Amino acid sequence: MIDPNETGPNGPNADAPLSSEAQAVINKARRSFGISIGILLLGFMAIAFALVYRVMRDAPPPAVAEIVSVPAGAQIVSASVNDGSINVTYQIDGVTTLSLFDQSTGALKRSVVIATE
Repeated sequence: MIDPNETGPNGPNADAPLSSEAQAVINKARRSFGISIGILLLGFMAIAFALVYRVMRDAPPPAVAEIVSVPAGAQIVSASVNDGSINVTYQIDGVTTLSLFDQSTGALKRSVVIATE
């Protein structure tokens, strides 16, 4: 039986050269480890690619109403789309009005008359 005090990293035989069979086993283990790590990294890369692809592909464009209604004879001053609403500023008979429409349906949510003092 081998004395545990004479082998291992701290024993007197710690710096002894390995036999060719032991060296072959270590090289085979290293090669196997390298191949396993390579396959593992390829798997992680494939999963990351699939997740990014699905996130980018499945994002539908936001729905925007095709038509919003303002009073006849109104002069449009400005219009913008932000935060789920369409903001339209228009003048009619000298009165400036800001109307907020729902972005997806085009329904009027609120109108605010802008007056000068």
